[in-house]
Amino acid sequence: MNAPSKRILLVEDEPSLVITLTDRLKSEGYQVRSAGDADTALREIVDGTYDLAIFDVMLPGRSGFDLCQDVRQRGIGLPILMLTARSQVVDRVVGLKIGADDYLTKPFEMAELLARIEALLRRARMPIARAAANYIFGNIEVDFRAAEVFRSGERVPLSALEFKLLTYLVEHRGTVVTREELLDHVWGYNATPFTRTVDVHIAALRQKLEEKPSRPQFILTAHRLGYRFAG
Repeated sequence: MNAPSKRILLVEDEPSLVITLTDRLKSEGYQVRSAGDADTALREIVDGTYDLAIFDVMLPGRSGFDLCQDVRQRGIGLPILMLTARSQVVDRVVGLKIGADDYLTKPFEMAELLARIEALLRRARMPIARAAANYIFGNIEVDFRAAEVFRSGERVPLSALEFKLLTYLVEHRGTVVTREELLDHVWGYNATPFTRTVDVHIAALRQKLEEKPSRPQFILTAHRLGYRFAG
């Protein structure tokens, strides 16, 4: 059975470029939807399921930078590729600083765009613990090789189970993971979905890692579903 094709959201207001890119991406096997402005795109991202998004920086109303920032502030880890006619280094830095994963300046070769897309999709499939030795969110640094966590440079004592739970959340950042999934993959057993085991360990992680555990910034609750890591 063939794997389902990847879904791409193209956010671009130039009709001719939308047609050109959509046709080529579809010919490469991708499913493509387009949006002509930031507000429409944000609704698509929040309500839909996409594997990658391509944002033009120059959009009517709010810019692609604004859109990227909105997406990241919602804790959505969707891979984002920025397209722009600008070539200044400062614009590239701004885009990456607010959470874009890559940046391509117009005009560009289609082969280069396809290569960037493939690279971003490969990176998204790669577990963070294997893709990098360290991961940083806020003032927290996770050292996967040493199985240690630091907060503002000070080591945070985590149990082996707490570290495994944090690692799983980080690897699945931006997506909701259910309590049942966590029990299966972190604890290694099936239990009643009403068990408080997961909730108790999540609360412990928040106490150790969040600035305000009662109002978490990174380990978020998905009401009636589970949890989502927004780092």
